[in-house]
Parts: sequence; structure tokens; C-alpha cells
Amino acid sequence: MQDIRSLTREELQAELAAWGEPAYRTDQVLGWLYRHYAADWSAMSNLPLALRDRLHQRFALAPLELVRVQGAADETRKFLWRLADGALIESVLIPANPALYGEPSDRHTLCVSTQVGCAYGCRFCASGLAGWKRNLLPHEIVDQVTAVERWHRSLTGTKPPGRLVDNLVIMGMGEPLANYDNLMRALRILNAPWGAGIGARRITISTSGLVPGIRKLADEPEQFRLAISLHGATDEVRDRLMPVNRKYPLADLVAALEYYQQRKGRMLTFEYILISGINDGLDQVPPLAALARRLHAKVNLIPYNPVQGLPWQRPDPAHCERFLLALRRAGIPATLRREKGTDIDAACGQLRLRTLQELDAAPASGPAPPAGGPAESGI
Repeated sequence: MQDIRSLTREELQAELAAWGEPAYRTDQVLGWLYRHYAADWSAMSNLPLALRDRLHQRFALAPLELVRVQGAADETRKFLWRLADGALIESVLIPANPALYGEPSDRHTLCVSTQVGCAYGCRFCASGLAGWKRNLLPHEIVDQVTAVERWHRSLTGTKPPGRLVDNLVIMGMGEPLANYDNLMRALRILNAPWGAGIGARRITISTSGLVPGIRKLADEPEQFRLAISLHGATDEVRDRLMPVNRKYPLADLVAALEYYQQRKGRMLTFEYILISGINDGLDQVPPLAALARRLHAKVNLIPYNPVQGLPWQRPDPAHCERFLLALRRAGIPATLRREKGTDIDAACGQLRLRTLQELDAAPASGPAPPAGGPAESGI
């Protein structure tokens, strides 16, 4: 059964019109979904009971189940959600930070997942350690935003039209451009005035370098931002860290990004995780600066969040600052992500991986905390 949050306004309107419902019912239903964040049909109190029953028979409305919330000292929040089939995904809520993408303030940014696990196997990332399971459906992407809003209202009692999340980064678990069609449908719902109403320029799609998806995205009408999970400015370094580079090496990636810029005329962002002894040497600055200059890109440096079971380490803060300064001296707009969420395993996939490990060990050590249980890490 299709979830109603996968529908566009036009599709819902056509369905209701076919039932003989007046035109204003469409906006009433959408208001309940994206202004009140309704999680069940019974909450839609201004709809006739017969219509609610018919909607219930025709569409699913299955909200994400909150399994865990972790809170960092900097007010970053990591959410672990259970989907209808029992699979687990993560979202991360990042508070205002003027250095996140270089704008004056990002206010509250939600990092959203697009897949259960990941098939691309970046060597430093926890997302793929438990394997790839499936793509998320549009409503499962959309509801990461609305579920965080429900959580926030449950804590604060905020009433519509108040909204917490005003920026999205699509760089949680999974490779967004490997789930292209579902992602684009979800983002159009989140961008639409009748949906979540988040401006296209406040939505950033991050890719590890899927060249066909970048070219396809270049031809879309929306002005979503694009970030590249680069992490290496040479094929030698990217090959070591990111298997995708063997299929789409830097020459192919650069050509696709040049096409994207011809079509969009927008500045790109290079995400560059600094990993000690791998890609953080100052000898990496010249090729990184050359790429950024050629592609009119800014560089977002991110000190590595260590992952249990992986050998990589973050550089010390002073070295990260030296790398930043060297980029700026080369004339490249660059920011250094100030530490966010390290004390709650905020890197992609870590909370899911740990929970899966706990569930595997449940007969001996007991189950993971129940949904809605106490938050961790000092909240």
C-alpha cells in the first residue's frame, strides 16, 4: 500500500476529486501532514470520518518509530529510526553553526539518509559495514524531517506554523544519487510550499561521485545545492579511500561537475574529511586547491569522527588549522567543521551499527533500549 506522504499535491488532488471530494480537502490533508505532522488518521479532526476511513483504506500512514536519541554537549542530536519492515536508519540534527557551509548561520540542519546501509564501501565510513539492504522510499526520506518536527513539538509544545528544521543535507546513510528517483520525489515534496516548504537553496545533495547522477541532476529545474564527498584530490588517495573512484575517476568526475556548473552556474562544495596520515598532509593542499579553483568550489574540511573497528584517526586540531590556513593562502574559500557530535558517534551509520550489534547479542546481554526510551549521552 502506497504511503500518502509519497504523493505530490497534484496526485492527491486527483485522487480526492475522483472520490467526489471538494477541492479544499486537498489542502486540509496536506496541512495535517506537513504543518501538524500528523502520525495517524484520527488526528485529522476537521475531515469527515467517512473520508478518514477511505484514506485509511487507500493509503498507508506509517510514521518512523523512534528507537534512540543521542545528544551531544553541543546540542547535536542523532536519531535512530525503525522503518515499517524493521530496518534501522539514522538522521542527525545539527544546531546553528556559522562554519558548516560558510553562510552566516545554518540554524538547524538535518542530515538525512537515503538508503538502509550503503553499497559503496568508503573505507572510513560506518554506513556500509553492515551491508546495503535497500533504497528508502520517498515517504521514508520525507518522514525523517516530519518525525524530527514531531519529536521537537513533543518536547516544546510548539504549535504550527513553527518549524525547527530549515536546512537539509542529504549525506546520511547511503549514496543519494544511487536512489535518484525516490530522492527527487522526496525533495520536491520537502521543497514544495504545500509540503515542508524548505527552499531549494537550503537543500544540499552530497554524492561520493556518481557521474551519471550528477549529469542527470544538472538537467533538473530545481536549484538544489551539490556537495562532493571528495576526501582526496588525486586518484591515488581517492582509490585508497573510495572504491567508487575506480569506476568514476577524477577526470570523469571533473567533466561531470563542469557540465553541472555550465547548466547551474552554482558554486560547489567539496567535503574533505581529514584523516591522519592518509589525506591530511600539506602536500595534498596544492592538488586540492587546483581542483577547487578549476571547479569554482569551496572546501569544507571535516576532522574525522573515529569509527570502532576501523583503523583511521583524526589529525590533531592544530594540524587541521594548518591545513585550513594553507588552503586559504592558496585563495580557496574554506571552512573547518568545528567538532559536532563526536561524543555521540555522530559519523554516518555508527549508531545503527552499534544497535545492530547489540540486537545480535540480545540473548546474552538483553535487547536495545525500546522505542521512546531515555535518550543517551547526557540528554
